[in-house]
Amino acid sequence: MERRNFFTTFAKINIYRAVLKRICKILLLAAVLLASGLPAKAGIRDDVVCLADSLMEGRGHASRGAVEAQAYLLRRFRQIGLEPQIQYFRTDKGVGRNIIAVSRGDARSRQYTLVCAHYDGIGFIGGRVYPGADSNASGVAVLLYLAEALKDSGRNYVFVALDAYHEGLAGAETLAAECRWNLSMVVNLDTIGSVLAPPNKYRPDYLIALGGKTHEKALEKANEGIGLRLYYDYYKSKSFTEYFYTRISDQAPFLRKKVPAVMFTSGITMNTNKLTDDAEGIDFEILERRAELIRNWLLL
Repeated sequence: MERRNFFTTFAKINIYRAVLKRICKILLLAAVLLASGLPAKAGIRDDVVCLADSLMEGRGHASRGAVEAQAYLLRRFRQIGLEPQIQYFRTDKGVGRNIIAVSRGDARSRQYTLVCAHYDGIGFIGGRVYPGADSNASGVAVLLYLAEALKDSGRNYVFVALDAYHEGLAGAETLAAECRWNLSMVVNLDTIGSVLAPPNKYRPDYLIALGGKTHEKALEKANEGIGLRLYYDYYKSKSFTEYFYTRISDQAPFLRKKVPAVMFTSGITMNTNKLTDDAEGIDFEILERRAELIRNWLLL
């Protein structure tokens, strides 16, 4: 009996320690947010670091880490000055949540540009966190940057942090099926923070814009003074360009509805969906230049 009580007490102590450890991590992250001016004055680097933090546990769909990420995104949109909404849907794993913030700057127009990025990642597997900094905290950070930069532009935008990318694009499929806006274009930000896989090894300052060929003149104009090398295909492969553009990223459901779309990416790297995909692998100087180019283009 005493032996059983000993092990019961020991188990309870371990549970208390685990709970206390998590509380301490939450308090520590909160302290970092306050100390750095977040979320009110967060920048791209701050958002990537927070979303890739171990507290988020890789932001796996329908996980505890995903709930942490959702709370962060709701808070960030509100601090930007937009009032977010949650679109709920179900998957085989649980409840999905798209975080939506609408900016209506032109009451005379019924058309909106959708800017989106998926926030879910691989998650927490086998006791190890897959941070998902490039895939796709980088895209979400640029989404938040654009929401702040464009909200007073006098144009209509729908900014969406999509859930369940890793569940067959379920978040994007739901948004497309239940879309209540007249969309003129979709801009998808997917894995956009790396320089590890440049199409030209001598130009790490690049950006891939799938679907962007029809906007080439405007994109080149937006690139003036920024100087990125722009590509409009996926590593010169017609089949891979079509595959990534029309099938496996969040613009795909909208393309099927004949909504034009551009997908911005820096390509898959050796870190994509790996334990090594952390914030240290992001080139923030180039990521910020990419974000600036996209902002300039959307303002033309």
